[in-house]
Amino acid sequence: MRKILLSLLVVALCIPATAGIRQKKADKDTKQFRYEIECGGNAIQGTYLVKVWTYSKKASVAENQCRKNAVHGVIFKGYGGGQGCVSQRPMANTPGVETQYKEYFDSFFSEGGEFQKYASVIEGTTEIVKVGKEYKVGVVVSVRKDDLRKALEAAGIIRGLSSGF
Repeated sequence: MRKILLSLLVVALCIPATAGIRQKKADKDTKQFRYEIECGGNAIQGTYLVKVWTYSKKASVAENQCRKNAVHGVIFKGYGGGQGCVSQRPMANTPGVETQYKEYFDSFFSEGGEFQKYASVIEGTTEIVKVGKEYKVGVVVSVRKDDLRKALEAAGIIRGLSSGF
């Protein structure tokens, strides 16, 4: 009986550690934000619906990083039209803004970071493609662009739409 309880305790203690290791690998795999972003269809007002293709050695790791990559893409890359969509420019279209506010964005995109408030995965949209030794995982993500813009304006990262007129 003691051995069983000891074994269960060891397993219970190892699960959170394993999850943390997996997340660190995910962050390492996607640290360079290696992804593709495209229109995922028409969305309700105040949101973008984007399809994000993330690359990683493990499919589950890539799928977990798609929300982060979707928000990053809306802020820094923008995306082209297609599927009846209008192409969108990046919110932060000033060169060097990511490095200028590096500390802010490191915190923003960290595990449990603020980026999570602005993105949600549309269930049942995951596509997984094996590309060489990696996986290319596509997920449709809804990004709350209006709320994201307000947060970036409040932080002084981007200028408001009404400024400059």
